[in-house]
Amino acid sequence: MNDKKILGFFENGKREKAFKELYKLYPRIERLILSKGGTKQDASDVFQEALLILNRNIEKSNFKLTSTFYTYLFSVSRFIWKDEQRRNIQQKSIESIEDSSIENQVKEEKKYQLAEMAFSELGERCKQLLTLFYHQKLSFKMIADRMQFSSDRVAKNQKYKCLAKAKANFKAIQS
Repeated sequence: MNDKKILGFFENGKREKAFKELYKLYPRIERLILSKGGTKQDASDVFQEALLILNRNIEKSNFKLTSTFYTYLFSVSRFIWKDEQRRNIQQKSIESIEDSSIENQVKEEKKYQLAEMAFSELGERCKQLLTLFYHQKLSFKMIADRMQFSSDRVAKNQKYKCLAKAKANFKAIQS
């Protein structure tokens, strides 16, 4: 194939003939893409994109072919394929992160469900004490007054006993 002949086809508006000649290069580009882990469909897509880039560049008035058409298409195809692989790796990485995130959310949700079950197995006084401390954020003095403990120290001791019972319930449920 003669590169000057193909360039002449382009210059004379005979793009169909030019592309027909360029398509003879496809098997070599296909081998490149296949050797880099691509499929025949990937090779076809890459070659089409390389031809589009070539066509756009030829339409520019200042285009000068400084290599053979094969070298030009080979280089462009190689860069297109590298970009495609980079995008695929990034996409897989994003999907992996999303999958991991969903998996972590499910695990966290299960932990919360188990914690709720452990909490629900506590006695009413423990539930009330832990709710006052953790949800309403009351001081031990206020909890002692509300629950009629003799002192804030007793309220604090009771909280730790209730918390220990909740943890034991949680471990028992997990088993």
